[in-house]
Amino acid sequence: MASTNAGHLCLREVRRSHPGAVIATMRHKQWIKNALVIAAAGAAGALGHDDTAGRLTVACVSFCLLASGIYAINEVRDPEEDRRHPRKRLRPVAAGELNLRFATGLGLSLLLAGIVLCAAIAPLLALVAAGYAALTLSCTLVWRHLIVFDVFAVAGGFLLRAVAGGVAAPVTLSRWFLLVVTSSAVFVAAAKRYAELRRTDRRNRRRRVLDYYSPRSLELIIAGATAVALVAYCIWAFSLPLVRDVPWRPLTILPFAACLLRYGALVRRGAGEAPEDLLLSDRPLQLAGLTWLALFALEVHAAS
Repeated sequence: MASTNAGHLCLREVRRSHPGAVIATMRHKQWIKNALVIAAAGAAGALGHDDTAGRLTVACVSFCLLASGIYAINEVRDPEEDRRHPRKRLRPVAAGELNLRFATGLGLSLLLAGIVLCAAIAPLLALVAAGYAALTLSCTLVWRHLIVFDVFAVAGGFLLRAVAGGVAAPVTLSRWFLLVVTSSAVFVAAAKRYAELRRTDRRNRRRRVLDYYSPRSLELIIAGATAVALVAYCIWAFSLPLVRDVPWRPLTILPFAACLLRYGALVRRGAGEAPEDLLLSDRPLQLAGLTWLALFALEVHAAS
């Protein structure tokens, strides 16, 4: 315990340089979520088409800029609340490493750069990007305070990433695939609330919407979202034709289910408040994800 406290003290005392604080504000670890822009088109089998890979790379970079812009603006919203949080107190604005005006300008500049890059690919993609920015910012201002709406607003952000991948490719994404994305996002968002609820009690709760949730209600949302994601994924996987008589896509059901079940097990242990940390640190979860990706790669190779 003493070493843990010393570590926290060290983190409080060591200030980042200005460039380091800017990079921390952009939260590059969370860019992993924007891989969904590429994965969506990959699921449609479009990665090898013409200039699709280049268009998707630019679209992914654009959404990383958009996400970073929103993170910067979020830090400006309520730094006092962040300072009372055991983890968020280390964010650059809350820690006094960036002032409010600079962080606001940084956020707006990143948002504008992301939308302009999307417009260079396709006007419709710029519209999707603007919709993503509007939804995510409104989530910060409005939806995060409303029970259930906060979870589905987060899911909407993931859905728009998938739609962006379809527009950038361009391909038509299966409705079952979009349902998988949405239900999986609901699962992750509800798990995040569940972890936050377990970490705090009613007296020191910092996110007011948690007062309206109970562990049981969130467990039901997580279970329902898991069931919908698995059923929709199975329907999507079996609806596609075989490649050289090998059921590559149905074979991906097992690692997909393993990812959901492993993530759920970690959430029940109290993890899940920072999804990107789980994805980047848990070896069984990474193994299941890499197996899923390898089977997809084998299918693409077999079809080429």
